Amino acid sequence: MTGPILIVDDDPVQRRLLQAAVTKSGYEAVLAEGGEEALRLLDGNDVSVVILDLVMPDLGGIEVLRRMRDRGVFIPVIVQTSQGGIETVVTAMRNGAFDFVVKPASPERLQTAIANALKVEALGDEAKRARRPAGGTLTFKDLVTGGAAMERVVRLGRKAAASNIPILIEGESGVGKELVARAIQGSGERRNKPFVTVNCGAIPENLVESILFGHEKGAFTGATEKHTGKFVEAHTGTLFLDEIGDLPLDVQVKLLRAVQEGEVDPVGGRGSVKVDIRLVSATHRDLLQRVKDGQFREDLFYRLNVYPIHVPPLRDRREDIPALVDHFLARVGASGPARPVTGITPQALAVLKAYDWPGNIRQLENAVFRAVVLCETGTLGIDEFPQIRGQLDGFDLAGHMDAGEFPAEGGGADAPTPVLPSPDRDKASLDARTSAHFGILRALDDRGNVRSLADVELEMIQLAINRYGGQMSEVARRLGIGRSTLYRKLKEYGIDPDQNRSARMAS
Repeated sequence: MTGPILIVDDDPVQRRLLQAAVTKSGYEAVLAEGGEEALRLLDGNDVSVVILDLVMPDLGGIEVLRRMRDRGVFIPVIVQTSQGGIETVVTAMRNGAFDFVVKPASPERLQTAIANALKVEALGDEAKRARRPAGGTLTFKDLVTGGAAMERVVRLGRKAAASNIPILIEGESGVGKELVARAIQGSGERRNKPFVTVNCGAIPENLVESILFGHEKGAFTGATEKHTGKFVEAHTGTLFLDEIGDLPLDVQVKLLRAVQEGEVDPVGGRGSVKVDIRLVSATHRDLLQRVKDGQFREDLFYRLNVYPIHVPPLRDRREDIPALVDHFLARVGASGPARPVTGITPQALAVLKAYDWPGNIRQLENAVFRAVVLCETGTLGIDEFPQIRGQLDGFDLAGHMDAGEFPAEGGGADAPTPVLPSPDRDKASLDARTSAHFGILRALDDRGNVRSLADVELEMIQLAINRYGGQMSEVARRLGIGRSTLYRKLKEYGIDPDQNRSARMAS
């Protein structure tokens, strides 16, 4: 049974118009006047789709999307935008929006968007049921990898699973940090024990201590029952603290004691409770920089950072994209449209491999699910990825496919290779993307052999240092890594950034 459609708009006229269109299509409508109210309603209603205005006074649509993602709420969202707001729409798509409509949207356009979103919601439910193996545990054999970038992660993870030391998993949002944590647990001696997850960034600050360490009945206003806390729930198993960099400083003190002593103090309790857990933490932030900024305790950082594992972003592991697409298509399986989608054209795959995926694997998964809904044949083509295609201005498929390997879509071997159409976007952005795809970094050496990843990585780091004038914070940000990781790589390659900076100043 389809749940209600949540309409979020601060304009009462727009709310009434959208409500009329939604109810006329046979759906129940729930109304919210702003972002904060929408988030509260999402906690108490089985909402199937959200129609979200992007510009609101209390909490904008982009921030609502981010908070939904942080809370693990992955309901399809249709955003509303005014004519010409393409950059805002792109930002919304990167933050997980499913579709967009231009105000004022026609009832027909809105009905189509809702119908497609409901199909994706159904696919997502089926995918969640199929996500884990029958045994309920995940191992490294279940991770979808196809290249060297993830081989190191798997190698480090297997070693970590054989020990009991604290692990810190670093990486951007959406790269699969929790999957790595589950694989570590599923490959170790605690595989049949509890695996408890906590998103530290999604907990209200005044409840963090209670949720982690528990509280006694009557410990504070609203504490009508005793709560054991996540540490006690994870006893004998694994506790996964996601986005640990967002923990308040006062809670960090108690977390340090819990890690060191193996015991917690419930709020309002009279004594400590012993716990036996395997602690795995994760963050998309540069924790070392937060230590320097006074936002994270140094002693806790070194206690957690005993065994760091960096999960690379999808743009650094493009060779994994074909396997990931196949995996998502297999997960959808029979739950897809009337005509099952079983493959993807080489041209569409080339487009996916050329895109930078700021939302990483989570964004790719959503893009594939959406494409399955749009697909009218048994194979995904370029037309099923309009948002991705629209952001690759002037992308030439011939430059990203082996000569003569594949015919163009819709034609024979002699058909011209299509160039994707460009939306009305900034020319400078087009030039930057084009130059990034052609000629800056060579994939082959002088003998025609594929260059090693180390050589390419070294060249990319040197290029970034030169391009951004030796400003290491900017270099690290553009490369998508933390400053500590950047300096470690500089040391590995024997690069002295201060010496390079002095040479540039002298020239």
